[in-house]
Amino acid sequence: MALGQKIFLDPRLSADGKTSCASCHIPGSAFGDAKPVAIGHDGLAGTRNTPSLTATIASGRTTFFWDGRRDKLEDAVMDPFSNPVEMGLHDRAAVASKVASLSDYSKWIASGEPTEKLDQQISAALAAYLRGLPMTPTRFERFTRGEANAIDEREKLGMRLFAGKGQCGTCHKLPDARLTDDLFHRSGVSMDDIALALPALTQSVLDRNLSGNALGDRVATHANEAQLGHFAVSHRVADLETFATPSLREVRLTAPYMHDGSVRTLDDAVDREVYYRGLDTGYPIGLTAQERADLKAFLETL
Repeated sequence: MALGQKIFLDPRLSADGKTSCASCHIPGSAFGDAKPVAIGHDGLAGTRNTPSLTATIASGRTTFFWDGRRDKLEDAVMDPFSNPVEMGLHDRAAVASKVASLSDYSKWIASGEPTEKLDQQISAALAAYLRGLPMTPTRFERFTRGEANAIDEREKLGMRLFAGKGQCGTCHKLPDARLTDDLFHRSGVSMDDIALALPALTQSVLDRNLSGNALGDRVATHANEAQLGHFAVSHRVADLETFATPSLREVRLTAPYMHDGSVRTLDDAVDREVYYRGLDTGYPIGLTAQERADLKAFLETL
């Protein structure tokens, strides 16, 4: 884990020598960055909101990134190094070469280690570090473990709204503290931006048939294609403009929200989700001002 932490914090493993994994995944922001989209080397902006790593790991998801393009954490952790607007190295081999050239890695890295073996060591170390991130139990987690007074009566009212009238629990499952259904859903965000271009965009994705880090590089540099969501991975029409259900763990710390960071506050996120849940079901959800406040109070325990 010590090697993984060192790599995670090391800005030398980037094109500008100033950008590390921790530049976007900041401990004080639940290992997110509190920005609409990730800002990488040389100030380049991506197209996706930085996910909380503690929420991702705690959720136990088996796919990674908003579009689910990776199914192994060991691969997911390496993609940012070669992403053109994140850390900007040429490829994964360049990460291994940089690590091998730095004398302060010699306690972990054997001299003359083959690039492929060193690459595997780096990815395994990073994945192990993330899996071992310290996670102080949230008040909701304490409640699910039997500490009845970890949340107060108002928050319990909010929990009942979350699971019932508000229908939040349809995707963010309760009582499971993972708070995700591991599926992909439409959020209603930014759909109008690509409506006219949709036929051409989808055909372009099908023609390229990209996967893994190649898909990630494309998504990060083409905002319109980034809005296609899981379709870029599955090529199924039903997956157009769908994105992974994030865990809501520490949601109070991870604004702005949605895959593109376009929803600024938790209040805005509650309003949008309640509205679109009503559209999806065909039955508008009418919450009073007090119910919305109770629901938000519960969210802040997660």
